[in-house]
Amino acid sequence: KQWYQRRVAITAGIPQLYHLKSQFEEEERMLTQSLASLKGVQSRFIESKESVTKISKKVVDKDILVPLTSSMYVPGKLASNSHVLIDVGTGYHIKMSTKDADGYFDRITEYITKKMEIVQKNLIEKDKLREVTSEILQLKIQAQQSQSQQAQQQPVSS
Repeated sequence: KQWYQRRVAITAGIPQLYHLKSQFEEEERMLTQSLASLKGVQSRFIESKESVTKISKKVVDKDILVPLTSSMYVPGKLASNSHVLIDVGTGYHIKMSTKDADGYFDRITEYITKKMEIVQKNLIEKDKLREVTSEILQLKIQAQQSQSQQAQQQPVSS
């Protein structure tokens, strides 16, 4: 696919190159947004793992504040420091030991990190393709301007 895209960039006309360049720019924007979203998710899972580690060191029946929202808490008591309830998505929660929860967060963080690496590689490739397309576009525009100037400078014969 890369070879084909580069060949198309070389043989394409100026309007097609503009279109190709804008397509690469749009793909770069989408990949950048995906990468930012993945980083946010990764941060939340890392934070969750840290919370599991902290809770496993707390004393049972200790008074704690339970977050209802990011800015509202209610008082509570720690019922267990050996098990936690993990939200695994779409409204499902699983009771796990803190050791299992730690492993779960490690695995999901590793999975997200691998996905981020793939997106980053794609982003670098799209950036290179956009740069090559821009360079070819500039060369074609310069060649077209040069031809126009030469055509204007030639004497008109009758």
